Amino acid sequence: MSNRIFSGFLPPLFLAATAVGFASGCATNPVTGTPDLVFMTETKEIELGNSYDSKVKKQYSLYPDPELQAYVQGIGEKLAAQSHRPQLKYHFTVLDSPEVNAFALPGGHIYITRGILAYINSEAELAAVLGHEIGHVTARHGVRQHSAATATGVVGAILGAATGIQGTQDLFNVFGNVILSGYGRDHELESDRLGAQYLARTGYDPQAMIEVVGILKNQEEFEKKRAAVENRPARIYHGVFASHPSADQRLQEVVAEADKFKTLSAPSIKRVEYFKRIDKLTFGDGAREGIRRGRLFYHRDLDLALTFPEGWHIENTPNAIISWNPGKEALLQVEKRSFPSDSNTPLESFLKSQVRLGNSFTGKPIPDMKLPSVTDTANIAGPFGKRLTRVSAVHYGPNAYIFFGATKDPAAFTRYDADFLATAVSLRALKPAEKILAEGQRLRLVRARPGDNFAALAKKSPLEKHGESTLRLINAKFPDGEPQAGEYIKIVE
Repeated sequence: MSNRIFSGFLPPLFLAATAVGFASGCATNPVTGTPDLVFMTETKEIELGNSYDSKVKKQYSLYPDPELQAYVQGIGEKLAAQSHRPQLKYHFTVLDSPEVNAFALPGGHIYITRGILAYINSEAELAAVLGHEIGHVTARHGVRQHSAATATGVVGAILGAATGIQGTQDLFNVFGNVILSGYGRDHELESDRLGAQYLARTGYDPQAMIEVVGILKNQEEFEKKRAAVENRPARIYHGVFASHPSADQRLQEVVAEADKFKTLSAPSIKRVEYFKRIDKLTFGDGAREGIRRGRLFYHRDLDLALTFPEGWHIENTPNAIISWNPGKEALLQVEKRSFPSDSNTPLESFLKSQVRLGNSFTGKPIPDMKLPSVTDTANIAGPFGKRLTRVSAVHYGPNAYIFFGATKDPAAFTRYDADFLATAVSLRALKPAEKILAEGQRLRLVRARPGDNFAALAKKSPLEKHGESTLRLINAKFPDGEPQAGEYIKIVE
């Protein structure tokens, strides 16, 4: 969304579900030809996918490049035409998210993030990711998972009626999380096998499946290390296994089986063609959702800048900006709310209409704050439970920005309260030089010159942390490869 302060990267999907009717009984699996215990006809499967598609598009923005969208759709359609379910109408969508991910819904909706496109290094590798996701659709993995969850839900309802204990898991939340996090090794391996077949039948080299899994495995291992240091969950693609593909015998075997489906003696790779398609691709945070630069946060469309405490991690989620100290002892959350057009509305009254603060809350202007503001403490529920919380609101432009600061240990609150207030005071308009930074970073396609190396290229880039490793990862040169003079490489500007 163009005026959204938050950038999601893969939040929990499907918070509400459209009721779907089921036809009980077994259906034939389109891939294996054997019966599946499912409770859904193909028509209902398509309806379910369409219902979830609308929810996906409420959570994620589409990447604003019609040519890139059409390119991905075209490749996907070629692969789907060679699949076990060519009669389905497939939809391939590039999401404007920096996360490294792709996923499929039942019935033919397939999504790939711009984040994963940065790590792919040929059209064949892009086809491998799309082919893998098509495999989930053709083998009806989502439908089978949904049917299993439905059966479990029915049993749970019976037990609940008998015992009076009601289950707390929501079927559709469970289903959505499975789609994002993977279906287990057997289903993922089956999708790799099917994807490799579709690659071969379409004229791509099925070995691209091995190559892209290797690239994403390197990215995953590096991301896990970074996430551990930053005390946050790792953001990884669900289709990657525990071991590296070079040591995964089963993966090597299922991909090799696809050789018998090859239609060309020299299968297509299309490395340079792919590079040209992603030249100027947004890399990292997007300008429409906000840019993190060290301890600073910039939002181009809201003309807004914030400064968070030194050393704190900043997470940009669909509902809030969340920041925490290295030990996760203190947490600060910032939310945006539309302020009434009636300028006579007192800020404190508006704040109390948005948050249950209790009668003891008596707001005062934030010291040293030039914008209209109000702040006080209140005992409210948060991630640490009910805690004394610094609650502040700042009116800027058409919005009010609400700040919540709390600590895990109540005794530590006074130690961090100054940081909570300082972050609220930092809210201001972008400076002229910051407006360029608020545009974010982009990939650029260049030819390596003699003597180029990733260490030097990283120093010239805006990458603040792990620049050298990042450049190696997006160019399939990790952990210690260097560019060869004359070859096309991706840099970040």
